[in-house]
Amino acid sequence: MLKLPGLIDPHVHVREPGQTYKEDWDTVTQSALAGGVTTILAMPNTQPPIFDEATLNLALDAAKQKARCDYGQFLGAGPDNAVKVSALANKAAGLKMYLDSTFGELRLDDMTLWMPHFINFPKSAPIVLHSESRTMAAGILFAAIYDRPVHIAHVSLKEEILLIKAAKEKGIKVTCEVCPHHLFLTKDLTGFGNLSGLTPGRKEVRPRLATQEDVDALWQNMDVINCFATDHAPHTLKEKDSENPPPGFPGLETLLPLLLTAVDDGRLTIDDLIQKSVINPRKIFHLPEQSETWIEVDEDSKYEIKAENQFTRCGWTPFEGWQVKGRVRRVVLRGQVAFDDGKVLAEKGYGRNIRA
Repeated sequence: MLKLPGLIDPHVHVREPGQTYKEDWDTVTQSALAGGVTTILAMPNTQPPIFDEATLNLALDAAKQKARCDYGQFLGAGPDNAVKVSALANKAAGLKMYLDSTFGELRLDDMTLWMPHFINFPKSAPIVLHSESRTMAAGILFAAIYDRPVHIAHVSLKEEILLIKAAKEKGIKVTCEVCPHHLFLTKDLTGFGNLSGLTPGRKEVRPRLATQEDVDALWQNMDVINCFATDHAPHTLKEKDSENPPPGFPGLETLLPLLLTAVDDGRLTIDDLIQKSVINPRKIFHLPEQSETWIEVDEDSKYEIKAENQFTRCGWTPFEGWQVKGRVRRVVLRGQVAFDDGKVLAEKGYGRNIRA
């Protein structure tokens, strides 16, 4: 058995409150443990969004009752909540700013709305940017102007990774993450395992799947990428196959087998995996060490990814039918066996808030 530290996923959509028919703190943390992930950081664009003390407490109360692995909850930046969220920084995983299209209370229509957040949110606390292409460049400019770290979510394009590389070389405090679907899938459906019955809605994700040239650029600049993150964004098959499919893929249970298969192919090393899934996210998001926590993987086990074997409530995966190598056999969280040979053993509420 290959023994690894418990993985950290800094980008997870839990769907609670508001859309628990897709996922909730119970199912998402079962999915995490099955994938060898022992800490998740939850995004704030729920219904209602997590953007003040009342909604933060709403999410954290649900997590305290249901979570089976450790967790943190992001706050969302809105047009008029900069002072409120800065006062809550010590209770949150960080601040998420949506610089591209989003809706409701988290909509930031112009750059003047970004400024109060960069001014008020503590420099010691993480700011994560959903930003693509030119808005990403603007976000990096803000990091330079206000001399504070920013973390770029789900980098997907050649132009983005090259700009981040240049910014790092200039000493700008920027880190970034990449998702497995942007490493393994392309917009022309290259890489999809089971194309039979694949509806257009099932390839919808934000940022969109890119070209092979973009995918190649991510692999060629792996040293620029700080973290692997799933952007686990579950939607039901009924929603994905509808006339107005929401963007997003589930990913918690496919993260590790995909990366281990890349290790087996010689595209990554185990050290890369640990650095980008444990060490770097812990440093960037100021996370505590998890004592007596590890995962055991049968690195020689070959199998086919099937949604029917997963714990996520949404019931599908874009990697259906993929042949992978490396199966999670056991997860030990704080000295207790939390997952063992296909069964989640951690009880509801066993997970801890990383900011408590």
